[in-house]
Amino acid sequence: MAIRMPRIIKKSGDVPKGYLAVCVGEEQKKRFVIPISFLSQPLFQDLLSQAEDEFGFDHPMGGLSIPCREDIFIDLTSHLRN
Repeated sequence: MAIRMPRIIKKSGDVPKGYLAVCVGEEQKKRFVIPISFLSQPLFQDLLSQAEDEFGFDHPMGGLSIPCREDIFIDLTSHLRN
């Protein structure tokens, strides 16, 4: 069984319709592109709630930042895809 990882896209204009770019990481941030359908999933909403507690809504980089380890994020998104 293959594990699909979230896509990593370098340019800001490369986000396909129906997807959302998020920056993930505690120290070094890596940009992932995920389906917007993840936003309605309770597991992902919990993760967003934790991000809100840590970062609030005012982001100097202008994007959504999620303060968790990259491996945890990949695990969670893999679970949501199944």
